[in-house]
Amino acid sequence: MYDFKGRSLLTWLDWKEDEIRALIALSRRVKAEKHEQKQRFKGITVALLFEKRSTRTRCAFETAVGEEGGHPVFLSTDDIQLGAKESVEDTARVLGRMFNAIQFRGFKQSTAESLARYSGVPVYNGLTDQFHPTQALADVMTMEEEFGELKGRTLCFVGDGRNNIARSLLVLCGKLGINFTLCAPKELRPNEAELKKLWQSSASLKIGGSVEGADAIYTDVWVSMGEEALREERRRMLSPFQVNNGLLTKTGRDDTIFLHCLPAVRGEEVTDQVIDGPQSRVWDEAENRKHTIKAIMLATLGLEQIKV
Repeated sequence: MYDFKGRSLLTWLDWKEDEIRALIALSRRVKAEKHEQKQRFKGITVALLFEKRSTRTRCAFETAVGEEGGHPVFLSTDDIQLGAKESVEDTARVLGRMFNAIQFRGFKQSTAESLARYSGVPVYNGLTDQFHPTQALADVMTMEEEFGELKGRTLCFVGDGRNNIARSLLVLCGKLGINFTLCAPKELRPNEAELKKLWQSSASLKIGGSVEGADAIYTDVWVSMGEEALREERRRMLSPFQVNNGLLTKTGRDDTIFLHCLPAVRGEEVTDQVIDGPQSRVWDEAENRKHTIKAIMLATLGLEQIKV
């Protein structure tokens, strides 16, 4: 029996393989039960702190809590004094007295860590500049739905290899025994110190490799939120890494799937033919954000027990 009650999810670095697999199993059960509305969040309140805009993360948290009888409260930087007039630590102490859990989507990883340290309730990282753990869980769940056993599969990330998605996938793939290939310009690859921290695995890790043999090809926008001034430079660097039909054929397989965390800038990192094509699983992946987030909250709030 796994007991995750009270645990935060800030990154996958401090989670074990069997714990992550247990959350995936719960996520798939939650998805199978999606029309049942069991009211498991009745009496539960969740604070949703957003410094950055969001479609999937906000909608996933709000619907996951709300459809089962809970009350999500959206709080932007226009609504509260997070780190401005009031310190992050004091905000955490107040919210921890009023809410059962906190979601944070913003810039600094240290903000999420401070919220977890001082609130006394589970805190979920809905995205920071360093990590996006809830997205990565939906990604590997989508792969498992497609291929079954994850261990020994190969995911190839194409694009900016230093962003929060690439970093989170590095950690999670390593934990689950998924081979990871990073196709990125040298300037946009993690350095050796980062790789040593992020990659804790005996699975295969290739930096600067090809897409040949990949089970899944993953890409993300070329310009992350907050880096808009670098748009032209990133377009120049990453245009050879666009995911198009020509790149898909280089896998040498016709069952390779395409993944993207969304939103996508069509015509930049991916073409219409790929994202709308038969190998795309991005809409399943987007839906799985909701089921994985619900599973994470059910487990860490002690509302569902996960048997071994």
